[in-house]
Amino acid sequence: MDKVLLSMTVNGESLQVAVAPHKTLLGVLREDLGLTGTKHGCELGECGACAVLVDGEPLLSCLLLALECEGARVETVEGLAEGPQLHPLQDAFAELGAAQCGYCTPGILLTAKALVERNPAPTRDEIKEALSGNLCRCTGYLQIFEAVEAAAARLRERDAGGER
Repeated sequence: MDKVLLSMTVNGESLQVAVAPHKTLLGVLREDLGLTGTKHGCELGECGACAVLVDGEPLLSCLLLALECEGARVETVEGLAEGPQLHPLQDAFAELGAAQCGYCTPGILLTAKALVERNPAPTRDEIKEALSGNLCRCTGYLQIFEAVEAAAARLRERDAGGER
């Protein structure tokens, strides 16, 4: 089968990759780019394990053809940390026990990042709504909601102090 050259930016790095036209973004990220943090879940768009940010919006990579991302900025969980410094969401998830088996965590982290970037002070109900497409079988969600609230507060403090 003929492949098509796809150009996009993944975790801040401009790249080109030859992909089969039928391949999903999930397949390209995991199989062609070796970014296995994005999880392969239901393949039906119901679990959220494969959520990534495309041009800042959380999208389900299992339902998105890779070719639809031509020229797009894609962020995976591997792109959250800045060098050795974890993103405040990652820190809060670790500290508050919001990640247990961890399978759903990458999709939840990226969906939460999109939320706190557009709404720096989300209410519990807004967090629940934003994360409603991300299923977790381990935590019962309370720790996840608390971690998002804690991270949002830390980000507001950081931004108020002028830190990066």
